[in-house]
Amino acid sequence: MTFDTIRDIVVEQLGVDADMVQMDTNLMKDLEADSLDAVEIILGVEEAFGLDIPDEEAEKFETVKDLVEYVDSHK
Repeated sequence: MTFDTIRDIVVEQLGVDADMVQMDTNLMKDLEADSLDAVEIILGVEEAFGLDIPDEEAEKFETVKDLVEYVDSHK
C-alpha cells in the first residue's frame, strides 16, 4: 500500500514514531522536517516507487496525503 511505504520512509528519515504519521500529517509543521529532510523523503519515495518527481512538483508537497496522491496517480 502506498501510504504504508511512504510512512516507513518518513519514519526512517525523521526518526519519528509510525503513529505520528497519518494522511493529514504536515511534514514541516507536524514533524518539523527541514528542507534537507524533505529532499531525502522525496528521494526515498522516488526509489521505492521507481518515479522521477520533478522539483516543481516536490515543492508542492506539504502533507503525507500529497505524496500518496502523487504516487498513486503516477505509478
